[in-house]
Amino acid sequence: MIRMEKITKVYPGTTALNNVDFHLKEKEIVSLLGENGAGKSTLMKILYGMTAPTSGEIFYRGEPVKFKRPVDAIEKGICMVHQHFMLVPAFTVTENIIAGSEPNNGVFLDMKKARQEVRELISQFHFNIDPEIKVEKLSVGEQQRVEILKVLYRKADVIILDEPTAVLTPHEVDDLFVILKRLRDGGKSIIIITHKLKETKALADRVVVLRDGNLVADNVNPSAVSTKQLSEMMVGREVNLQVRRPTQHLGDVCLKVSNLTVEEDGKEKVKNISFEIHHNEILGIAGIEGNGQTQLIEALTGICEPKTMELTLDGKLIRGKSDKFLESGIGHVPEDRLSMGLVKEMSVMENMILGYHREPEFCSKTGLLLKKEILRNAEKLKEDFQVKSSGVGAAVSSLSGGNQQKIVISRAFSRKPQAIIIAHPTRGVDIGAMEYIHQQLIELRDQGAAILLVSADLDEVRTLSDRLLVLYEGEIVSESMPGELSEVEMGLLMTGGHTMVEEEDLHE
Repeated sequence: MIRMEKITKVYPGTTALNNVDFHLKEKEIVSLLGENGAGKSTLMKILYGMTAPTSGEIFYRGEPVKFKRPVDAIEKGICMVHQHFMLVPAFTVTENIIAGSEPNNGVFLDMKKARQEVRELISQFHFNIDPEIKVEKLSVGEQQRVEILKVLYRKADVIILDEPTAVLTPHEVDDLFVILKRLRDGGKSIIIITHKLKETKALADRVVVLRDGNLVADNVNPSAVSTKQLSEMMVGREVNLQVRRPTQHLGDVCLKVSNLTVEEDGKEKVKNISFEIHHNEILGIAGIEGNGQTQLIEALTGICEPKTMELTLDGKLIRGKSDKFLESGIGHVPEDRLSMGLVKEMSVMENMILGYHREPEFCSKTGLLLKKEILRNAEKLKEDFQVKSSGVGAAVSSLSGGNQQKIVISRAFSRKPQAIIIAHPTRGVDIGAMEYIHQQLIELRDQGAAILLVSADLDEVRTLSDRLLVLYEGEIVSESMPGELSEVEMGLLMTGGHTMVEEEDLHE
């Protein structure tokens, strides 16, 4: 279907791709594997017409092609589902799917035909979505299905998915894989840009590995290699994320939360919960998204005002807006780095002080920013946290997802907070960066911080936590020590089941 030959892409100060060859066959799922910044997205953006190669050629069904813009690729039947969805929240599902490819009846939009075609697509692929609902009302997994429906509506033969599972729950990931295998069996060719090894092994027919802009392997059979071998191809060394490093010294209570209730749209999203976190402790919260985690985080960081809550940090009552929480020593790594953690148009160095920009270290008494200090801070954090960018003056939007996440982490961790609320710290980051972020978390804990870790990644929360809570429908339904509950039991609790799982159920 596709052959890309000797693709090179040079940006000022960096070579993103160096003489890369890539091919895709009919009815095949290829996993394009590599660390953040390895060149995966750049290679696919070249194929999709979003950026031009410095040199190299592309052939589609044997014919040489030059895509100057995405619409050229779409016309040929190549479509891309981006990591950050391109949907209009105020539009309905149907309106989002047909946008840009509207069926006409003369000079008028044929909405009746559009609705019929969308309903047929939803039925054909067993997508359980109401075509008339507004996209803003959908879960992340449902929004991704809308993106896939957009691609199918445009009669795509080649589908590129950029980090498709980064924001999905384990159950949504399983559903997505069923859909993708069904599409492949129906004649589609699929490329998945990813750094997730388990998923690569579960889904791909063939694996292509990039490292630092170079092709490392392009014909790997996922069933013939271990995740350890794949990680070594990707990173160039052995990576181990499953080693537990429990706290050696549990300190006094640092953060105490009492009677926390959060209401939203007239409903109680968090229902009168209380817990405490000690110095030198990581308290993990596991749960499927949408069970009150977002509201819990926002209440504990001053973003939303809870109905009731008493919050103390080392015995001192904390109240006010988010700036007061930061000043008092409560750090925050938000759930969504792009909408809540970064300003994309700003530079790396500006983003590294957001929220702390009024501190005397960075701001004079007259309110002027101290450029030299901000630059010095950014250069140090860039080095300490291994942020890959052309320089600290580069816009954050030019960085890969993993490096954007490292900026958010570096900003929060470098202030040495007494307590830190951290949500999905490794969402959308590769295995090398994941190992590094885990190490930083452990170091911060060992320096005395109290850490609340909220993650949809069950492996992550079980490996890092010193104590575990399960949140279901706004209530704490379980408290345990790591290893007390199996993954199956944890999964049951996260979906409203009970821990008493019969032996035969486990066996089945």
